[in-house]
Amino acid sequence: MNTDATSLAAPPVAATVAPPSLPALIPELPAPGRRTGAGAFAGSSDALALAELARRAAAAKRMIAIVSADPLSAQRLAEEIPWFAPELRVALMPDWETLPYDHFSPHQDLVSERLATMYRAARGECDVLVVAATTALYRLAPPSYLAAFTFFLTQGETLDVDALRAQLALAGYSHVTQVVSPGEFSIRGGLIDLFPMGSTLPFRIDLFDNEIETIKTFDVDTQRTLYPVPNVRLLPAREFPLDDAGRTRFRGRFREVFEGDPSKSALYKDISNGIVPGGIEYYLPLFFDATATIADYLPPTATVALHGDVRGAIDRFWQDTESRYRLLRGDKARPLLPPTELFLPADAFNGAIKSFGRVELGGNAAGPTNALPPVQVDRRADDPLTALKRFIATT
Repeated sequence: MNTDATSLAAPPVAATVAPPSLPALIPELPAPGRRTGAGAFAGSSDALALAELARRAAAAKRMIAIVSADPLSAQRLAEEIPWFAPELRVALMPDWETLPYDHFSPHQDLVSERLATMYRAARGECDVLVVAATTALYRLAPPSYLAAFTFFLTQGETLDVDALRAQLALAGYSHVTQVVSPGEFSIRGGLIDLFPMGSTLPFRIDLFDNEIETIKTFDVDTQRTLYPVPNVRLLPAREFPLDDAGRTRFRGRFREVFEGDPSKSALYKDISNGIVPGGIEYYLPLFFDATATIADYLPPTATVALHGDVRGAIDRFWQDTESRYRLLRGDKARPLLPPTELFLPADAFNGAIKSFGRVELGGNAAGPTNALPPVQVDRRADDPLTALKRFIATT
């Protein structure tokens, strides 16, 4: 078989009409409260289109919040958009990866990443926020909670160790002998090991009397220091407060919401004693006077991009959640909050994003790009590359 360069070249086409450029296929940024659509983009062209849209938004000092129909698409977009636009700061809001009303808590790394993402979004430290539709339905801690329990340590400043210990305990950190996971700290004389939420590595703080002499990262497996850093940002250890005020608020709200004797509930007794039971995240509203939504973490000028069949994903989530609630609500020792207390109904979600400019990509609408036709090699044909040559010649 002849496979030289001549045989692979496409035959000349006399009159080929150039397709419209990508920027021409992407809608303009809508004004706050307005909505526009762009149809469906095939393959990874959706990530390319969203990257171009985010570039325009960044030039106008606006954030793009992408609400994807499913978690896999959200993960893919969070990885592909930086490939097309490396200058953009992209943050993914991960899901708890637990089913509603599960009796176990999400992994600490997920909680750490969620808190870091919420903090970055609230402070405008990301250009693109990617979140799955089902994750966007969860009611969240108010932004004021993160602001109150976030603090910084800087090299050269004076540090009161006892005050730091009290502050870390207030933020929900655990005092351990050896730090191995986010939300833990250890104090050994003038050496403080600390693994902040939202950080990929723990930090070792070396004190000279009461002054922070050095701050270095270290490896949790070998416990060896890696490289110095000038400062450390500390986020709360959980998405809800476990200080005295938080536990008091939980007990009061628990008695208001649920009937019967609360002292018979192991959940109530555990929180009263400062113990964190598994699945406590599905009682998060009891720790606050009012909860927030993902929209409360977005700046007013943000643009919300709805990617895929978001409405269908929300409807399926609510069908599954209400089914689990009906199945599990009979346990009087562990009463459940109604789904509307934990998650946003479809109309509430639409109302929360109504004030933002909205762009809809995908769903059932036809889009500006099409999937590739079959171009695979046919080894039985006289010319195995016929399909590829035809596509090149006509495109």
